[in-house]
Amino acid sequence: MNKKKPIFLLSLGCSKNTVDSERILYHAEANGFTFTQRAEDASVIIINTCGFIADAKEESVNEILAAADMRRNGEIEALYVTGCLSALYRRELQAELPEVDRFFGTSDLEEIIRELGGTSETAAIHKRTLLTPPHYAWLKIGEGCSRTCSFCAIPKMRGRHASRTMESLVTEAAMLLQMGVKEINIISQDITQYGWDTHQRSLLDELLVRLADLGAPWLRLLYAYPQNFPVEVIDTMRKTPSVCNYLDIPVQHISDRILTSMNRGISKEQTMRLLESIREKNPEIALRTTMIVGYPGETRREFEELLRFVESFRFERLGCFAYSHEEHTSAYRELEDTIPPEEKEARVKELMELQEGIAASVNRKLEGKSVEIMIDEIQGTTALARTRYDAPEVDNECIINIGNDMTPAPGELWLAEVTDSSAYELYGNLLAKR
Repeated sequence: MNKKKPIFLLSLGCSKNTVDSERILYHAEANGFTFTQRAEDASVIIINTCGFIADAKEESVNEILAAADMRRNGEIEALYVTGCLSALYRRELQAELPEVDRFFGTSDLEEIIRELGGTSETAAIHKRTLLTPPHYAWLKIGEGCSRTCSFCAIPKMRGRHASRTMESLVTEAAMLLQMGVKEINIISQDITQYGWDTHQRSLLDELLVRLADLGAPWLRLLYAYPQNFPVEVIDTMRKTPSVCNYLDIPVQHISDRILTSMNRGISKEQTMRLLESIREKNPEIALRTTMIVGYPGETRREFEELLRFVESFRFERLGCFAYSHEEHTSAYRELEDTIPPEEKEARVKELMELQEGIAASVNRKLEGKSVEIMIDEIQGTTALARTRYDAPEVDNECIINIGNDMTPAPGELWLAEVTDSSAYELYGNLLAKR
């Protein structure tokens, strides 16, 4: 391929996919290829797809179809598709979309670079060009997932969990800090599994200590599975200033019957005991979770059990999905999708309305207080920012007035006074740089 002709890379889906796209971007650029922000200016299009739930699949397919039209009409010279959807449905996609020059799986970086006409150095496989704003980044500590949740096809797409070496992660984190990253978000399909495949025990706490020693201003933990969660991590969090008092720990449901059917490996009582112990160890922590409603056979009573749990436990952050009946999952094979779509959406709405009230109450407690914020963006005399309790892209936003003679910049830490709030926003005034 002519290296002077630009490539358009479309990255869909989650933060784990973003990291894969960043690696493609780096290694292609290292081989002299250039990229464009517009598909119509490209000679090659690469689409990194998501295949998690129906909506994500539909978005991926629509983007592939649009690019296939461009390939058929001669507007581009090549079209490549990679990622989770490609891994799961490669055979079907190849049959239906001959315009796609080649389909790749989720771990085919070197093949993609070779297909473009370049080479990649195995030792540099984790180097990347950030697609996030330059002050925060994702650090993917493992690939795949060894859990067997009934509703999820990720193990089918990405294989069993494989932990990265601690040394490679420390090296990558140091590289990110040298690039100017101020917030490192630790991710995987399940960070709880880190170390189990290589050392038969959790290494997450040891990794967190090593990363904290590098001097990152903020470290954050995302995507922790409740079963076998290493609670010593919470002790490290509490006593380590750079580790944000924040944990994303998807619970999915609280009904024992549904948890068993989901094959979550943890009961209602065990879940509640774990969450309570986390809060006891670190009363300052903000817990984020995710719920699934409309799971096959979920009765009104079971849904109300979930509502009562959410109301009593009062998660600081919570997201909710309507159950999606996905091929390649055990729930798809063994269970009937019994809840009508409109009922699923009604339950999502009911749960999120409950959570909105909880979130508003949590935020009201911050009014009149000073909080540390990370500046994300400047819009005129307003700074858009986040507190330590807010992960990028999914949590609250701080809308902060910039005073005279103040010149905040993205990536800087400041103190701000909270003057007002809503369920998902904090409002206030900038006080001083940290």
